Amino acid sequence: MRWFIIARCFSLLLELVLLRHPSEQAKDLQILLLRRQLEIVQRKLDQPLRVSRADKFSLALLTVRLKHITGRSIKELSDVIRIFQPETVLKWHRELVRRKWTYRHRTRGGRPRTNVYVERRVLQLARANDWGNGKITRELRKLGVEVSDQTIANILKRHGISPLPQRRPSLSWRHLMTHYKQQLLACDFFTVETLFLQTLYVFFFIEIGTRRVHFAGSTAHPTTAWVTQQLREATPFDTRPRFLIRDNDRKYAAEFERAASGITILRTPIRAPKANAVCERFLGSVRRECLDHVLVFNDHHLHRVIKEYVAYFNAARPHQGISGQVPNALMRSGSESAASGQITAFPVLGGLHHDYRRAA
Repeated sequence: MRWFIIARCFSLLLELVLLRHPSEQAKDLQILLLRRQLEIVQRKLDQPLRVSRADKFSLALLTVRLKHITGRSIKELSDVIRIFQPETVLKWHRELVRRKWTYRHRTRGGRPRTNVYVERRVLQLARANDWGNGKITRELRKLGVEVSDQTIANILKRHGISPLPQRRPSLSWRHLMTHYKQQLLACDFFTVETLFLQTLYVFFFIEIGTRRVHFAGSTAHPTTAWVTQQLREATPFDTRPRFLIRDNDRKYAAEFERAASGITILRTPIRAPKANAVCERFLGSVRRECLDHVLVFNDHHLHRVIKEYVAYFNAARPHQGISGQVPNALMRSGSESAASGQITAFPVLGGLHHDYRRAA
């Protein structure tokens, strides 16, 4: 018994000596470790002791770190680990190591990712022109952007685009309309029922590039001779388009073809209104914005109403197909509206629409 007391006093004295000169970091770790254990015990007073994964993680890290600083083994840290066996904490640490190697880490090696701006430009050039990576490299170099061929090839592959130059098997209708839109003219008819149920036919032309409409006229009996004369008046020799889109109506007879000398006639497929989509778009606009709100009495009244609406359509109405611009504004290159001044509203069709302009 005497030797036991002496050994216990010697052990206490040794602990006091060791605690007099520990490093500040080791002391802080011991305090954190004891405090963490105390929190676990206080939290579990009213229920069985269950240690969460976060508790295991923090205790294991603190114990291993303290062991590394003090050089003591796990078993020698039993004076700090009070509510668990040291082997239990060591098992938790091995579990953390195992989980670390099963977690899929994101690689941090290799070259940095290409700038987002450059990647967007590469995709824009590839999709708009069907170019390969070599051509895109030279085009970007012309714009002051230095990117290697392989980088561009990787960008294209990542977005499902072949890095080799591609050729379209045939020109689509959309591409034809885009390429020749400044030389394309389209024509069509639409019918209007008067107040007394008389059917009137309205004939018009529309420029594909500018969306400018030419009101040819209206009649109750559209003969081939009448249609041909409207074509002559709408296409004088000095302003003739290169192409004319029309449907397969019988009114476009041989006489009409002879009057269109020098103009390539493009016939739309049967029952395919989308092939003449710009005309169909105008038909929808004139009905929704004008004819659905007006009672037409006769041919003279219809002529006046359509003429006023077409003037508004060409000079004041912005169009989605030409980026919100006005057809007549496209005809006047270089002209810009004033950015300041009082805004004045001009009524159209008796106030059905309004044309807003700035005072000079």
